[in-house]
Amino acid sequence: MGGADEVQVLEKFPSEQTTFTYDFGVDITNYTFELDAQTIVVDTLTYNTSDGQPNFTTSSVLGYFANVDVGAANVSNRNNSAGTVNITIPSQLNPSNVLMPDARTNVPITVFSVAWTDTGTTPQVTQAHRWAVIDRYKPGDKAVGNILADTSFVSLT
Repeated sequence: MGGADEVQVLEKFPSEQTTFTYDFGVDITNYTFELDAQTIVVDTLTYNTSDGQPNFTTSSVLGYFANVDVGAANVSNRNNSAGTVNITIPSQLNPSNVLMPDARTNVPITVFSVAWTDTGTTPQVTQAHRWAVIDRYKPGDKAVGNILADTSFVSLT
C-alpha cells in the first residue's frame, strides 16, 4: 500500500461507492482504523497522453471543504487472523451539491485517508494510505453549477 507519497488516484461518479480489500499479511487483531475525507478543488487538471492518467503538475489548489469523519461503517468483513479488511469509499463524499461537466477546470478531488494503528505495539504505530478521488459529472448525481460558489467552499485566495 505504500507510504505517504504513494497516493492512489481514482475517478468515479459521485453516486458510486467503491470497496477495496486491504491485505496486511499479518494478524490485525490489535488494529484500529480511522477514515477521513476532505475535498479540495484544483484550477486545472491535465492527463498524460501516454497512459491517460491524471497529471497534477500544473494544478493549483483553489480551496477546500471541511474535513469529514467517514465512519466505522465503511470498515467491514474484517478477518483478523488473515490480516484482511474491506474499506469502502462511500458515495457522495464531495459535500457540494453542484458539479460542472467540464473535466478539466475547477475539479473537485476528495482526499480519502485510511489510517490504521497497531495498538499491540509499544509505542503504538500508526500508518496511513490515501486515495485521491476525482469526481466526474454524471447527469442526475449533482446539479450543474459552479463549485467555487458553494457557501461551504473555503477559498485560498
